[in-house]
Amino acid sequence: MADRRCSTLGGLTPLQVTRPKSFDWVASRGECGLMDVISPGVPPGSDVAHLAMLGYEPYKYYTGRGAFEALGAGIELEPNDVAFRCNFATVSDDGTVIDRRAGRISNEDAKILSESLNGIRLTRSSDVEVLFKHTVEHRGVLILRDEGLSRFVSDVDPHKTGVKFLHSKPLTDSSAAKKTADALNEFVEISRKVLTEHEVNKRRTKRGQPPANIVLPRGAGTLPVIEKFPMKFGVKAVVIAGGAVYKGVCKAVGFDVLEVKGATGTVDTNLDAKMRAAINAIKVYDVVLVHIKATDIVSHDKNPTKKVEIISKIDAAFSTIISEVNLEETCIVITSDHTTPSEVGEHTGDPVPVALYAPGARYGNVKKFDEISCAVGTLGRIRGVELMSIIMNYLGKVPMYGE
Repeated sequence: MADRRCSTLGGLTPLQVTRPKSFDWVASRGECGLMDVISPGVPPGSDVAHLAMLGYEPYKYYTGRGAFEALGAGIELEPNDVAFRCNFATVSDDGTVIDRRAGRISNEDAKILSESLNGIRLTRSSDVEVLFKHTVEHRGVLILRDEGLSRFVSDVDPHKTGVKFLHSKPLTDSSAAKKTADALNEFVEISRKVLTEHEVNKRRTKRGQPPANIVLPRGAGTLPVIEKFPMKFGVKAVVIAGGAVYKGVCKAVGFDVLEVKGATGTVDTNLDAKMRAAINAIKVYDVVLVHIKATDIVSHDKNPTKKVEIISKIDAAFSTIISEVNLEETCIVITSDHTTPSEVGEHTGDPVPVALYAPGARYGNVKKFDEISCAVGTLGRIRGVELMSIIMNYLGKVPMYGE
């Protein structure tokens, strides 16, 4: 949600243009500030950002995004598994990447294509089992399962268009890394042939849509060894999200995952259903994390006007939380996991605004929730790993340090 000043919005950020009333309510009655999710100037990925905001130092606990994607997709990982996040993409005959999202392929088409990839049998790496599952739109997860694998392999996805897709290489001088890179490259080779010949892609080509004729894996990851959130803070926690990685990070640290009908992880997600689920969940759980992806999607699409529209819809849905929860017993926090400037289209290292309402909060003179107004709030400027301790302090869950 966080952004920079946009020339197409008259030099304002989307939050400044939207003026979200329910967010402003929290800001005017809560502690506000700016948060460097990782550290100043470091652009965070969504996975490490959520680890940090949940109170885990990402430099210590991060073991790659793929495992989080797999957990969020409902795949139970084994200790030796190596998982990858993947994109269905469009490449030319010579392997040049034309579209990393295959025209934002529909869930329906992607799900059918993913079924043709699950269980592919490798020949050169015949001992390695392949699992593949679609998550949302063009996204999916790949699991390589066998003993003696390693997450230290390079991406196949070049992360940009106009260049050829890459061949994975071992990043360490180990037989495990070489074995994993070889298996990954063979999977991409076989899957490219399967996808090119698939009826779904033949129909897409006839309709003038870009074919999803390759899978581009990246972000190799393994299960992290990590202290669970309920043990760390003495609370019961649940996440409400559509995207696999957000559910996966939370699941990895011990959150329950609440599946909500219509929570798609896209711009058409059912915001009202998510808020209603949160209101019900807070009766059972101490901590409820609600994630909304839509602002990030339109930011990557470089559409600040659409971002204003999305923020307005989130604001309207969020107002139900304020009107229905017991404000004398509830702490409410609004923030972002990173800044995605909608005229840049990529994550940046800019700090994000944060507002924290709690009974007795020492709020100041901030009246608006945006990147500029929150900078003068009483929270000051904090790091992402500090946020959860601040929340837990208001919940009375932080033991005294020392005598």
